[in-house]
Amino acid sequence: MGFHIMTVKSKRGRRRYIAFRVSPGLAMPELSQRMPRQFRVIQCAGGMAIVRCSPETADGCAAAVRRADPSSEAVRTSGTLRTLRSRYRVLRENAPPRPSRKAPPKPPGPR
Repeated sequence: MGFHIMTVKSKRGRRRYIAFRVSPGLAMPELSQRMPRQFRVIQCAGGMAIVRCSPETADGCAAAVRRADPSSEAVRTSGTLRTLRSRYRVLRENAPPRPSRKAPPKPPGPR
């Protein structure tokens, strides 16, 4: 039977993911470099980007993205990446591959 590692939000903190329309040629490394370290660019492709922040810093995150790319526009905020990717096709199609959720194989026991 498989097992999943559970993350306790009270220890890690809640997160918000904000989807932005950005300049079509803007690449993830470029956007990440222009952003303060407290915000993490999760994905940037096809004129869309997802940035992670805390609920308390969501307004500051939107302002930071606007400074990094003046033509950007926040289009939606969510508590999960899945919701944003299901809503915006370009984000879903350009999402990095998901890691396998299967438990690693058990090493063979002693004989």
